[in-house]
Amino acid sequence: MTVKLFESELKIMEVIWNTGDTTAKYIADVLKEETGWNKNTTYTLIKRCIQKGALERFEPNFVCHALITREEVQEAETDELINKIYGGSVDNLFAALLNRKKLSEEQIGKLKNIVEGTEGKGKE
Repeated sequence: MTVKLFESELKIMEVIWNTGDTTAKYIADVLKEETGWNKNTTYTLIKRCIQKGALERFEPNFVCHALITREEVQEAETDELINKIYGGSVDNLFAALLNRKKLSEEQIGKLKNIVEGTEGKGKE
């Protein structure tokens, strides 16, 4: 299931992903500090995330639990970007990223490993 989240809703999710299950009050406190949002704004956005199936809440204390992972959202957003901006071509996205800045030898090595499918595997 793909859930489309707006930037403001992603801020709610980021707090939960970074913290784990936490209270709505804690989320409101963090986002007041980071963004200046008042409690009502944060609670409204939490309710939207619940309605979209991104999180659930339970008692006691209005604890919020993520139903989707950061990686699922990143994958969906990446797919949308590739389809929308690069005509579905991963090659074009990759070329655009590589052309944007000078990469270090280490970064080039990591990218080669990713392309070859060896990233994160033990060296032989």
